[in-house]
Amino acid sequence: MSPLLSVRDLHVTFGITRAGDMPWTKPRLLHAVNGVSFDLEPGETLGIVGESGCGKSTLARGLIRMVPATGQVMWRGEKDLLAISAAEMKRYRSEIQMVFQDPLASLNPRMTLGQIIAEPLKTHRPDLSAKDRAARVAAMMERVGLLPQMINRYPHEFSGGQCQRIGIARALVVEPKLLICDEPVSALDVSIQAQVVDLLMELQSEMGLAMIFIAHDLSVVKHISDNVMVLYLGRMMERAPKRELYAAPQHPYTQALLSAVPIADPEVERTKKIIPLTGDLPSPMAPPSGCVFRTRCPRAQAQCGQTVPEAGYGDHRTACLYPGAIRAEELA
Repeated sequence: MSPLLSVRDLHVTFGITRAGDMPWTKPRLLHAVNGVSFDLEPGETLGIVGESGCGKSTLARGLIRMVPATGQVMWRGEKDLLAISAAEMKRYRSEIQMVFQDPLASLNPRMTLGQIIAEPLKTHRPDLSAKDRAARVAAMMERVGLLPQMINRYPHEFSGGQCQRIGIARALVVEPKLLICDEPVSALDVSIQAQVVDLLMELQSEMGLAMIFIAHDLSVVKHISDNVMVLYLGRMMERAPKRELYAAPQHPYTQALLSAVPIADPEVERTKKIIPLTGDLPSPMAPPSGCVFRTRCPRAQAQCGQTVPEAGYGDHRTACLYPGAIRAEELA
């Protein structure tokens, strides 16, 4: 059986010009996503984590052609989404929907709640009558916890959590196979975050959804994901089943990220070892040679500057020449 989504060697590159550049000046290239490959099975949730600017959101947008991308994105083993026409791509957009980071900014302020949720049905299901469309909108509102009397209100009348529920309802009303969530809870209060994550998990179970869940909060990713992929400077550093990655991370960058996660127990928090990362995130317009993480890695060696590590194959994939548990001397 083919994966629901099979991504091979995905690249997203932007041409950047600076103030004062002459019209004939060649733009500098920014490699936002650089050779990422992964498979997503039906019903699976893949969590994607990494620092701000590592390419998480750009990767998601590249998958659905919101930004130009190269490589291969095979949908259900049938079509390469990067190789088809824009008109043909429209047919697949109802099967792949997205929930955005800023809940209020992603909603049209001139449209009511009912109009917002109904809009995808008008686009992707023009065969539905107005009565059937209204019934689907009402049913989806109930599923995401929005009251019927809210249907004629505008986005500015809702809280952030309610706006995100509207965004989820809008995405799911066309019954997609894949839901891409681009940091859907980062703009919400912690208590509301838990409600939205639980709602997504309930809807995933009910509808048999696959999800790509992008976040910088590793505790949220641990709660919702089946597998986790770690990005750094547009490249995949590590990908593994959730339990395995959190229990035994192999890449130094993953280990550093997990060591920075706060622990609720004060005694454990005081005694845990934090893995410091020296220096700043390099510019994606001038990434380091070899392993892009080597300039901040506590175990970098000369070979790391000469060889680009490959992630390999299998359930636990690590793009590192010297993977393994962190050693005491590396923390000194």
